[in-house]
Amino acid sequence: MNKQTASKEEFFIHGLMSRYTDGPEFFEGLNCAFKSGTKTFEFTAESSEGKFSFIFLGKKNLLTSDELIAFIVAMIPDYDSMVLTYNERGKGYIVEADEKRVTTKTGDAVKTVKSDSVVAGNAAGLGNREYFINPDKAAPVLSVLGILGKNGKIRNDMIRKYNQIDHYVEVLDSMLRELAETTDCIRVIDMGCGKSYLDFVLNYYIKEVLGKKCYFTGIDINPVVVEDSRKMAAELKYNNMKFIEGDIADFIPDEKYDMLLTLHACDTATDKALSFAIVNDVKSIVCVPCCHKEMNSQYHLDGFEDVLKYGVLKARIADSLTDGMRGMYLEAMGYDVSMVEYISPLDTPKNLMMRYILHREKDIAALNKFFALEKMIGTDLSIKK
Repeated sequence: MNKQTASKEEFFIHGLMSRYTDGPEFFEGLNCAFKSGTKTFEFTAESSEGKFSFIFLGKKNLLTSDELIAFIVAMIPDYDSMVLTYNERGKGYIVEADEKRVTTKTGDAVKTVKSDSVVAGNAAGLGNREYFINPDKAAPVLSVLGILGKNGKIRNDMIRKYNQIDHYVEVLDSMLRELAETTDCIRVIDMGCGKSYLDFVLNYYIKEVLGKKCYFTGIDINPVVVEDSRKMAAELKYNNMKFIEGDIADFIPDEKYDMLLTLHACDTATDKALSFAIVNDVKSIVCVPCCHKEMNSQYHLDGFEDVLKYGVLKARIADSLTDGMRGMYLEAMGYDVSMVEYISPLDTPKNLMMRYILHREKDIAALNKFFALEKMIGTDLSIKK
């Protein structure tokens, strides 16, 4: 190859390496193969702490991004052709060069396809519909989560769990796509993350299906689940995730977040998470509440004493009142609110998902209605604290 080819090649390589600079967490590898006659000479570079390590022609190299570009460009005139492959999560980029031309190719590694083409042979129980989390494409994350068995099939005892997770993504898809259109990078915080199953699945879906950069922060007071989440992230090489042990009420953010998740955070932990979102102007909130002890211990409904004397009914009414007033408060704070049953109540009675999207300014009149209702039923709710 000649110097003119090297110059063109350098331009494209700079473009590829700028992707690394913008998101090193998503880099999966770089392979460069030079051909001379019938012989091929290649190396595969891995990245660590901003440098690329590889062995070429028996010599070990450790180079910065700019040094790697210079190294490759210097090699080009000595060979007949070259193929450079750059891989990041969900995408692959190929630059091919020979004496006549330089060409580039881009491949989307993940596309949603019909479920019957990817899960044939799986156990009964998988619905005949298009799945958002394709078992073939998402095999690494589903395997680490224990949903796929060693045979690459969804385990019989995890079919229900898989369907729940996939439907969860389906319910959130419109929110995620709206965020993807308005931001270059989606930053998600999960307050009370637990084992973080849904964080890992959303990480996969946002980066490898929607093709957007994303970063996840998980917080939980339980050190065991935090450590387990860290191990799974390391195994998957999901370097865009961090997990913090601590009380969500004490967390002080050092960045802005686009989406907050709070799933099955017990009682007022949900309110602490919602308050965090309000104070920090988080655009989207996904909440699946758990128990509602605070309201149950406070409220009264004048004239309904003969109904509320039955403890189980008093608790169920408290559940609905709490979530209804949470929605009322978030609406007053400028969020659009929707509530859906995201899975069957046969799976769990805690199946209410509340979605909030920040679209407007605070409504003082609506806020006063909330305070008036609090006073009427004798409550002082944590969501406003």
